[in-house]
Amino acid sequence: MRPPPSSWLHHLLLLFLAAVPSALSKSTLESCASSTACPALLSYTLYADLKLAEVAALFAADPLAILAANAIDFAVPDPANRILPAGLPLRVPVPCACSDGIRKATSVRYVARAGDTLASVAGSVYGGLTTADWIRDSNGMPQGAALDAGTTLFVPLHCACFGGVDSGVPAMYLTYVVAEGDTVPAIARRFRTTGNDLMSVNDMAAADIAAGDIIVVPLPACASSFPAYTSDAGLSVANGTYAITANRCVQCSCGPGNLDLFCVPAPLADSTCSSMQCSNSSMMLGNFTLQMTSAGCSVTSCSYGGYVNGTILTTLTTSLKPQCPGPHQFPPLMPPPTTSFFETYLGPSPTPMPSEGGIGPQMAGMAPTSSPPVSSRSPAPADRRAGDVLALFALSLAAANLLW
Repeated sequence: MRPPPSSWLHHLLLLFLAAVPSALSKSTLESCASSTACPALLSYTLYADLKLAEVAALFAADPLAILAANAIDFAVPDPANRILPAGLPLRVPVPCACSDGIRKATSVRYVARAGDTLASVAGSVYGGLTTADWIRDSNGMPQGAALDAGTTLFVPLHCACFGGVDSGVPAMYLTYVVAEGDTVPAIARRFRTTGNDLMSVNDMAAADIAAGDIIVVPLPACASSFPAYTSDAGLSVANGTYAITANRCVQCSCGPGNLDLFCVPAPLADSTCSSMQCSNSSMMLGNFTLQMTSAGCSVTSCSYGGYVNGTILTTLTTSLKPQCPGPHQFPPLMPPPTTSFFETYLGPSPTPMPSEGGIGPQMAGMAPTSSPPVSSRSPAPADRRAGDVLALFALSLAAANLLW
């Protein structure tokens, strides 16, 4: 005797559901034990036209720090009120804390607006850098609870540090949410790294990613060696970009000639900044002198040593080099973008070639992001899996008809 049709359909439905991939996206989590925060970057795409100050408020970040991390001119007038266009990709610097045994950004707070849901806050406002369940659990909200306008939420965000190195080279880690159509090779090309390095860092057995997955991208960086008692100890700057420190009095840059941190007075430095002169010298921060000797070129420089209780520490050092270096080459600065058709400068990876001298900061045109036509792309992994599932379901239905 045949079982009733409902049993056959139930069996087929179970087969179908077993073939469907999990709806939960993959995330890269870094376990940790130290209470020390480390510098990290988040890749964020604006969901609407926003003032720079509004973007900064979303991440509890300094507006100038966001501009500097993207090599965007931070000396423009009234930068906080600059309107940035929807769809603009930015790198947002955040302190990556160790909380509950994993690395995450813990300083972000969000005040809910009318119409917000946990899903829209996680997926739209924060671009998938967190999840609705993670926000709910972090705020002790019961399952199914409504989100009332005016509620202040703690929003944990994925970030990673991995000791600040990648393959023995100083690095900053960028948390990236995979977009529709992304592939591992394409992401590697965009960030000047290799697919093998991406797979190794993210512990991937195969180059299989889907939209919504969270991965981390190592970017070569210049690491500081400031004493632990300084407020900016552990400062790291991704290659081709800048950082603002010492209460906006000092700017530090990385590359493009080498991975040595180079700090000078910031454009906004004023009389409120402490002295930037090296003791027992007339040299100011960022100055250096060259003297040829029989053993090589003697280089004396006034370097930045960190920030302590309103005081800028400077260090006078002398080193011997085989050849005298040329003028320091700064990463190019770009004007604030007015279109999402924008790509910030990234220096070569993993290690830039030795500097051959150059010119100071300069304005550069906005470079479009190149990508192949949609028709030439291979189907995304999620699309392929969906096609396989639908094909299996169709075969199952056909078999059910024959058996019936």
